[in-house]
Amino acid sequence: MEERPYRSASGAPIVLRRRQHSASCRELAVRCPRLQLRSLSAVTSAVWLAAYALFVLSENSMVLSAAIFITLIGLIIYLHFVKIDQESLLVIGSLGIQQKVVYYLCILLQDPGDPQGISEVVPLFQSSKPRLDCLIEVYKSCQEILEQRKTALQSSGIK
Repeated sequence: MEERPYRSASGAPIVLRRRQHSASCRELAVRCPRLQLRSLSAVTSAVWLAAYALFVLSENSMVLSAAIFITLIGLIIYLHFVKIDQESLLVIGSLGIQQKVVYYLCILLQDPGDPQGISEVVPLFQSSKPRLDCLIEVYKSCQEILEQRKTALQSSGIK
């Protein structure tokens, strides 16, 4: 198994893991470490230290119970909204790819500091996952609007 560190489109660290099962079978997995132990420990310690300080001042044990409750609820909410931490692709020579192919459309946001650079890649319609024909229609409409804007700016002499 071979692992290589990379960065996602937004700059977050990701890891590509390549596992060769046989000469004609390979698994490629991209792992996004969503919940880091260091961050979890820091937030938990901060909440519990603040709760202990309030307990010392108020001498009310409900403060400590509330801190534990808030920490657990926060962790459950975080894990509920951040579900995907690894995606994999299994390629088998005789069968092909064992994963559904999904087309997607992304917007490249221009970096304000560097007009030639890209600051972020934003995928569109992640929940509805429209098919390719719908995405082509959206793409063409966007291009028409942007082309009109470009033509209007050129005719007014603004670059």
